[in-house]
Amino acid sequence: MGSRKRLFFLSHISSETETGKIKYWETWCVDASLDSLDPHSERNHADNLNMVSPKFHEPNGVLDQGHQASSPVRRDVNRSLSGVKFLEDDDMDLEDGKLEKDRNKTVRSNKVIPIQNQALLAGLAYCLSSCSMILVNKFVLSGYDFNAGISLMLYQNFISVVIVSILSSMGLISREPLTWRLIKVWLPVNVIFVGMLLTSMFSLKYINVAMVTVLKNVTNVITAVGEMYLFKKHHDSRVWAALFLMIISAVSGGITDLSFHAIGYAWQIINCFLTASYSLTLRRVMDTAKQVTKSGNLNEFSMVLLNNTLSLPLGILLIFVFNEVDYLYTTPLLRRPDFWLVTTLSGFLGLAISFTSMWFLHQTGATTYSLMGSLNKIPLSVAGIVLFKVPTSLENSASIFFGLVAGVFFARAKMREKSQSFHGMEDGKAKLVPDR
Repeated sequence: MGSRKRLFFLSHISSETETGKIKYWETWCVDASLDSLDPHSERNHADNLNMVSPKFHEPNGVLDQGHQASSPVRRDVNRSLSGVKFLEDDDMDLEDGKLEKDRNKTVRSNKVIPIQNQALLAGLAYCLSSCSMILVNKFVLSGYDFNAGISLMLYQNFISVVIVSILSSMGLISREPLTWRLIKVWLPVNVIFVGMLLTSMFSLKYINVAMVTVLKNVTNVITAVGEMYLFKKHHDSRVWAALFLMIISAVSGGITDLSFHAIGYAWQIINCFLTASYSLTLRRVMDTAKQVTKSGNLNEFSMVLLNNTLSLPLGILLIFVFNEVDYLYTTPLLRRPDFWLVTTLSGFLGLAISFTSMWFLHQTGATTYSLMGSLNKIPLSVAGIVLFKVPTSLENSASIFFGLVAGVFFARAKMREKSQSFHGMEDGKAKLVPDR
């Protein structure tokens, strides 16, 4: 005889069959083995009930109806039993008198909270790493007056390669192995990637953080025009209205900028074109790159390792081309521990942007990710003005605020455009472009 347990049936069951009507009232108290049910009030139907062969999963009391027969009684009882909550004596909390049902409710409610907190934590981590990266770079380039932006980029990318390689060797992340076929496919987009990072460094040295943030909106205009001509994608009137507002805010912000620097603005305009080119080229190159990988896929970790590894030899070459070697030999900054601490922190933050971006995108979605990226510029601009004591005027502050609102309006317009497009699956995927 198998093990027997006392079961409580909290349900009312009524089933019509050819032989009569089977009734099971609101509450049962039965002794049953794991492979049979034998209610004392309906013992004459015990054989039919045995055909059900229920299996109890004690955590949630769900029936596993894997073995089914053709008896109509069994089918009717089976359907009736599917809604029954089984409670065993083992499921009674003798200390506080609570049933397992109450405990399950508590478990379910506790499961919701960590998920919500994880999405919030991911969003905060993404915002913090993104803002901190730009502010730390600004501090290194302007606060320390470091005139070797290429070397700074090279050091940051080297840190990313080392960390990703260590995590991959420990089995914590998965990545695609670097092959010559993959390198040849990815090299053109990597050249754009390096140019995008360098021009961002050069512009950030001369322009305040708030204006850099507003001028980056021009990238959206260039990208929209590129999508229209390269991919035959048409945008609705709301998107174009937001882009027009971005242009107005960028022009008015530049006119009213009290710390206007022509070289910095020139580098930032070049950066906008390179960033848009990187976004447009990445869409095509990724499809080709996936075909030459072993798994047929290319995740974010593989892209981080690929971009940063290929940027190392190109960065070393540019250091000699722009003659940063002589500056590195003579600058006293390289002998200061605090400078190395800050630059190393910037390297970790550069990689943290990639990790937190993937984490936040996984917890929420492409639309929330895009909107958060636009909203993130507001505290970044305020922090840049306050921390670096940027001289500003009411007109310039209004232009900056106008540009930030235009960015949020653009993000919402893109969301609505994607939701109305049936074939917007590919466009709905957020592109993780480094924000440095």
